[in-house]
Amino acid sequence: MSSNLDQLYRQVIMDHYKNPRNKGVLEDDSLTINMNNPTCGDRIQLTLKVNDGKVIDAKFEGEGCSISMSSASMMTQAIRGKSIEDALKLSKIFSDMMLGNEYDEDIDLGDIEALQGVAKFPARIKCATLAWKAMEKGLKEDEQ
Repeated sequence: MSSNLDQLYRQVIMDHYKNPRNKGVLEDDSLTINMNNPTCGDRIQLTLKVNDGKVIDAKFEGEGCSISMSSASMMTQAIRGKSIEDALKLSKIFSDMMLGNEYDEDIDLGDIEALQGVAKFPARIKCATLAWKAMEKGLKEDEQ
């Protein structure tokens, strides 16, 4: 990857970290998922509003490194308005990208693509995937 692209990706990550999208808590009948990464102390509280098989809204609170918080910001943006099935599919693609596995590159990941460099740093993969794991857990529990 070129250093210009690395620089651009760093800027996108820092923008989401400094200006997080969808920060806060959803009230009413929303799902609340709390997760933490004991390895580094990142923690997240994700709230999801799901209706008729769709993620209507998503917000997060938490504290942690720039990678975990920017990933949560990007994830909440990416799944809003998506069906549960599409949100879980996006999570699988993100997980594959983090693990360096093949994934469907025809899908537009938007800002999420900026996190692909994290795959080169195994210790940071858990930071990037924390919010995604919380989302998967919440959506799978909601289906039951």
